[in-house]
Amino acid sequence: MKALVTGGAGFIGSHLCDLLLASGHEVICLDNFSTGSDENIRHLSNNARFSLLRHDVTVPLQAEADEIFNLACPASPVHYQRIPIETTKACVYGAINMLDLACASGARILQASTSEVYGDPQVHPQTEAYWGHVNPIGTRSCYDEGKRCAEALFFDYRRRSQLPIKVVRIFNTYGPRMHPSDGRVVSNFIVQALRNDPITIYGDGSHTRSFCYVDDLVDGMARMMA
Repeated sequence: MKALVTGGAGFIGSHLCDLLLASGHEVICLDNFSTGSDENIRHLSNNARFSLLRHDVTVPLQAEADEIFNLACPASPVHYQRIPIETTKACVYGAINMLDLACASGARILQASTSEVYGDPQVHPQTEAYWGHVNPIGTRSCYDEGKRCAEALFFDYRRRSQLPIKVVRIFNTYGPRMHPSDGRVVSNFIVQALRNDPITIYGDGSHTRSFCYVDDLVDGMARMMA
């Protein structure tokens, strides 16, 4: 089984590459390294079933794959607010290019979506039936609306071409290879604690979050594709 993982040098993508290789897959890791890191995949360089493709997901691609995991997109607010237009392009053009590739190669395809499709939700907890409460023109909109558009594209391709799609909405993932300055709560708390800095609490401390360890997340993604 040959799997293409876009964003494979990122935090979650690199762990997914690890899992797929351990399961016997041949893995093509695609990344343009705008936010991914060589360090995340360096340990895989001598694996004969692993190959690295330096490529921007916004550019069409010809490749052979049985499964496509589309993770390519800056996911940290620190990153996507720095490159908002590129983030929207990665979400939208990336989805189109990977969906076209799936159609051409007969591959199954999974979209790594996000809890941010719910925006600033007015319903807690959010169910899949909830459509969200999203600001379309804010500083986070490049990511929120980009991912919403990607989901729309996935379901339109399914309706038009009967393409076998999977969509997972990822909430807050933590674990090894997290970027220490990604601006999210787990990394913030850990870095501040290691530095003996005061722990930053936003608001009055009543906020809640849904956390998932990265190994559990990628296991779920692989099971979704099965």
